[in-house]
Amino acid sequence: MTALLEIDLGAIAANWRQLAAMHGGETAGVVKANAYGLGMAEIAPALAKAGCKTFFAAQLEEAVNLRRLLPAARIATLNGLFPHAAADFFAHDITPVLSSLRDVELWHAEAAGLGRSLPCMLHLDVGMNRLGLTARDLARLRETPALLAGLRIDYVLAHLLASDVPDHDANPAQLRRFAEAAAQFPGAKRSLANSSGMFLGPDFQTDLARPGAALYGLNPIPGRANPMRSVVRLSAPILQIREVAAGESVGYNATWRAARASRIATIGVGYADGYHRALSNAAHAYFDDTPVPLVGRVSMDLATFDVTDVPANPGDPLLLLGPHHGADALAAEAGTIGYEILTALGRRYQRRYIGA
Repeated sequence: MTALLEIDLGAIAANWRQLAAMHGGETAGVVKANAYGLGMAEIAPALAKAGCKTFFAAQLEEAVNLRRLLPAARIATLNGLFPHAAADFFAHDITPVLSSLRDVELWHAEAAGLGRSLPCMLHLDVGMNRLGLTARDLARLRETPALLAGLRIDYVLAHLLASDVPDHDANPAQLRRFAEAAAQFPGAKRSLANSSGMFLGPDFQTDLARPGAALYGLNPIPGRANPMRSVVRLSAPILQIREVAAGESVGYNATWRAARASRIATIGVGYADGYHRALSNAAHAYFDDTPVPLVGRVSMDLATFDVTDVPANPGDPLLLLGPHHGADALAAEAGTIGYEILTALGRRYQRRYIGA
């Protein structure tokens, strides 16, 4: 019996429309990592149908697959260029986000070789210290403006490092640094806000917002009620129920022992399916509307739950993810973030797309 993963395309589209309505400029859709693990091939067309015209992937291969789905969309990649790839970006009409002087030089050379102007976006590093043009790089571009010849800079963008913490000092500091750096490119539009950044107020409402997590039901404002619709429902049928006497253990290393005579349900989901081992003795599933605790270690293919207090039987489903126990809640039990829960969802689930 296979676990069932239901993904609500209608809810994803509704989340995008909600975010677009609250944003002053254009709203893109971030579909990197196979649309956060939920299926780019199904989700990207649903977003396009809802009105989304600009999409972000991380890598060229993702973008090429996306281009096959959406021939007319603007598609950009966040991870920059690398040697010998510029021709592929041009061939598939992919806009690179240039994150270093090397990226700029590669795209400049491609434009010169083709004898035409090529679109791009410039990533400005204003505090994340991962990718992006540094203050020193920007100084070099001021000193050598010929490097930008043949480049049509559609957007300058930056990444917020603490947008999910509204009162974090980094937010106004990054906003200020972004404005200062972006002023070097007066003809380019600006893109700053991610999902959480869209909730930081009007100062963060630039020309293009780039929501990702919020589209997929993750809470962009932690600590407050989630304004986004639930998108994912994961259920698994009970394979077997074992009668366990008081004092007996369950699972590897005997990390849980029954304090009373107990009924233990085993489901066919484990860490090979993205149901993390860190959830051992910490997570909950739901039988109808009643939470049932995970007991013992999560193993590669199996997990065990205490169903002593509910009328569960073999074949009945346990709900692992759903409206009242979403990816953020499961992530808290695993000591991680909802992003990791979604992107880790395994290939063995039966996937069903609803709400299209």
